[in-house]
Amino acid sequence: MNRKQSWFFASVALAGAISLGPATAPAGSTAAVAAGGAANYHFIREIPIGGEGGWDYLSIDSAARRLYVAHATQVVVVDLDRSAVIGSIPDTPGIHGVAVAPELGRGFTSNGQESRSSVVDLRSLKTLFKVATGAGPDAILFDPGRQEIYTFNGRGKSATVIDARTNQVVATVILPGKPEFAVADPDASRIYANIEDQSEVVAIDNMAHRIVATWPIAPGVEPSGLALDAAHHRLFIGCHNELMVMMDSATGRVLATVPIGRGVDANAFDPATGLAFASCGDGTVTIAREDAPGHLVVVQTLPTELGARTLALDPATHRIYLATAKFGPLPESPAGGRRRPPVVPGTFKVLVYGTD
Repeated sequence: MNRKQSWFFASVALAGAISLGPATAPAGSTAAVAAGGAANYHFIREIPIGGEGGWDYLSIDSAARRLYVAHATQVVVVDLDRSAVIGSIPDTPGIHGVAVAPELGRGFTSNGQESRSSVVDLRSLKTLFKVATGAGPDAILFDPGRQEIYTFNGRGKSATVIDARTNQVVATVILPGKPEFAVADPDASRIYANIEDQSEVVAIDNMAHRIVATWPIAPGVEPSGLALDAAHHRLFIGCHNELMVMMDSATGRVLATVPIGRGVDANAFDPATGLAFASCGDGTVTIAREDAPGHLVVVQTLPTELGARTLALDPATHRIYLATAKFGPLPESPAGGRRRPPVVPGTFKVLVYGTD
């Protein structure tokens, strides 16, 4: 079990192992008002998915009105406007995420179990090719500036760079530790990636395909989620010691932190509203805003459901989407053994929150 899973299961176990509905936020935290006012996000609807197995990242193609959900050995495709499942991409063993190259009509997956990336026709949802990556690809992104795909390989401690036009591997970037999430800033010619086991962020030159800076995230520890405010050169880093770190993406200087929940696994940033999000497996999303240069404040702690640790933001509607399921009781285990709460079959779903 990797660190991401251990934090997730610990969060579920701590909360009682059974998800019975929205979590309860601390008194007074649901709409904490700061400069600029509260965010006022609330539950809108639930999209049933069903099936069995675990899940990981969610990705949104806002222009195409599609949500891609990594689930067990397939990608579930959801129509955002209809809030309904419209298809799937099968044969993605150990799927972690999807990166969309809209100009090319292609999608790319990170298949952790087979250390490959599926190249998918987004119109038909058919797999066209599979490209070998480093060991254990996890996070995946599309760099529109270079028309390249990056897979961040947890077991291989590397990043595989694929030309999205030719489906050929063009570089391998050796990383100083186990990568987690990553983001692209084409205007700065940079790719930023969390190095979870070193509590660092690396900056990669997307032209030279090499690391040009390595920055500690202290007081943050074990970064998982990552989001970018490109206009103001800010990185928002979700850390497993229950902090969201705001870092200057040009200098690597840590500017501010705010407390978040337990078991974070994703961050998002909405450039239109200036809100930064951190989704946590304990059933909360922390929403923060930089209300003055270098000053980050929490404007809402949104109760969600246990296990809803990954999210995606739709910039067109400003809604956020989180995946989770119901969990059974903790099984008996030998003294000192680790117990994992089982996912109740058929209960996997996507939760939708917004301000409308």
